[in-house]
Amino acid sequence: MGSKNVQKLRGKKQRAIYLHHLVRDLEALELLIENDMFEKSPIRIGAEQEFWIVDKEFLPNNNSLQVLKEINDGHFTTEIGNYNLEINTDPIVLGGDCFSFLHRDLDALLDKAKNAAQKSDSRILLTGILPTIAPKHTTLDSMTAVDRYFILNEAAKESRGQDFSIHIKGVDEVTMLHDSVMLEGCNTSFQMHLQVDPDEFVDLFNWSQAITGPVLAACCNSPLLFGKELWSETRIALFTQSVDIRTNSLLLNENQPRVSFESKWQTGSISDVFKDNIARFRSILTADFDDDSVDLINKGEIPLLKALCLHNGTVYRWNRACYGVGGGKPHLRIECRYIPSGPTVTDQIANLAFWVGLMKGIPNKYKEIHTMMDFKDVKFNFLAAARYGMAAQFHWDGKLYTSQDLLSEVFLPMAKEGLTKVGISENDIEKYLSVITKRIKSHNGSQWITKSYRNLLRTKKPDAALQVLTANIFLHQETQKPVSEWEVLLPEAMSNFNITKKVHHVMSTDIFSVEEKDSIELVAHMMKWKNIHHMPVIKADKELLGILSWVDVEVLFENGDSTSATVKSLMKTELITIDQDSTVDDAKALMEKHKIRSLPVVRDNKLVGILTSNDL
Repeated sequence: MGSKNVQKLRGKKQRAIYLHHLVRDLEALELLIENDMFEKSPIRIGAEQEFWIVDKEFLPNNNSLQVLKEINDGHFTTEIGNYNLEINTDPIVLGGDCFSFLHRDLDALLDKAKNAAQKSDSRILLTGILPTIAPKHTTLDSMTAVDRYFILNEAAKESRGQDFSIHIKGVDEVTMLHDSVMLEGCNTSFQMHLQVDPDEFVDLFNWSQAITGPVLAACCNSPLLFGKELWSETRIALFTQSVDIRTNSLLLNENQPRVSFESKWQTGSISDVFKDNIARFRSILTADFDDDSVDLINKGEIPLLKALCLHNGTVYRWNRACYGVGGGKPHLRIECRYIPSGPTVTDQIANLAFWVGLMKGIPNKYKEIHTMMDFKDVKFNFLAAARYGMAAQFHWDGKLYTSQDLLSEVFLPMAKEGLTKVGISENDIEKYLSVITKRIKSHNGSQWITKSYRNLLRTKKPDAALQVLTANIFLHQETQKPVSEWEVLLPEAMSNFNITKKVHHVMSTDIFSVEEKDSIELVAHMMKWKNIHHMPVIKADKELLGILSWVDVEVLFENGDSTSATVKSLMKTELITIDQDSTVDDAKALMEKHKIRSLPVVRDNKLVGILTSNDL
């Protein structure tokens, strides 16, 4: 978001002041362009590394501020989730062994984070969506205790006027309403920056859109959310919906969400890219602005364009135009925001090298890509990649390609030529592009996670499988071997860590339930068909009201008295229940004490599972 001292934009006077500074920033931007004041060389690259902090059982650990304080390094900053942090790397001049240098730099910074985390029994993990994150980790209790996140949340909620609606459908499906923007905290990314010559900016910005789909397909790493197998890169759908401040009406849904792909090619100037964001997306935050940007230019000073950057920081384009000042000189960057974190630093640097190579290796015939491709084909490619990853097919240059063919035959040679053109060493080119080549032939992170999770589910309940999966991601990550070399986990795979077995590891979540008004006759047949001994009785919102035992139902059914009887007349309402985070030993003791063979598992009196003696 840039500025840390933000406020919710409210009132006519405050809005007028902010919009005045925003317009003056645009005027200043145009003056910088007209007077040829932007830095054109050397070209630099950079990255933002978001990562997870997990506890010893590989669950999200709400201690980011404690870890940040222990790290004590200005490269690190907070994220909205109190289990995430971000590293901002120093800009590096593009050329020579710059990618190896950035690799070493990022390793050193992550080592700082690991050492700091170890002091509070925590670990650092790189992955787009943490497999073990659950809805209970996305409440305001898990929001980082920094004012600007709460201000952003309040501004987004006020603008939307209703809960945030999440609906993502893949092999499985997640549908939920959420009362904050905290689902954004489920996502971590590796954001890549490339400084761009102002004279080439619009052409390269369009080119960055065109290559998005195929690049994403090679880099997908986030197929799971809350144990559900969704998109190959579920982050794309989740981030889009988690901060969507449009209301649910047919009229307003014609607008773009705040997290979005572009809707058209850019054909104007650099300032038109920023103007488009201002015209399409209402400002929701403000800050204190000391100086007029145009006045600063007239005095021979370089403005920071704070109002423009603040607005730009609340519009989350997957490819974003950025303005910055470094060493007293203004520059322009294109920020690639769609690449997930992980699975290893090696994979991430390979992704950066591949993307930069493509950006700098644009063939002359594609420099006016907007005249060659329909933008809807570009957007189709992006969504296909997000949904299907390496199984996607892409429209490119009038043909339909498989992802493997397009990446191998067209994109990799183009990236190699681009890296050679800007003077990258042969060693770096081979080292990092070979990672992409092997990934295309073997599997990306999303494919490895999906195959491994499916195998683990053959021998484990979902939560246990997710913890074993996450533990093994951590172990593989520490080897620094790229994901293409990871062996898919076998069904009997375990972790080498001492994870306390809890109720949610062994309980059944695929359960049948009934309501009070249902007839005993139907319920009796259901219990016989499915060999169910205990049937929970719930309300529409999953609140647990009671439980039916087959012993009680069978007597009524066998006597022929079940036709007119309802569930309410027979269910037990004095219930022994257990929390999903209780230990298995606690559950066993409770069953033995009360001489029962089944325990409803509840959270806030809502049914989340059933634990039976067979499960134990």
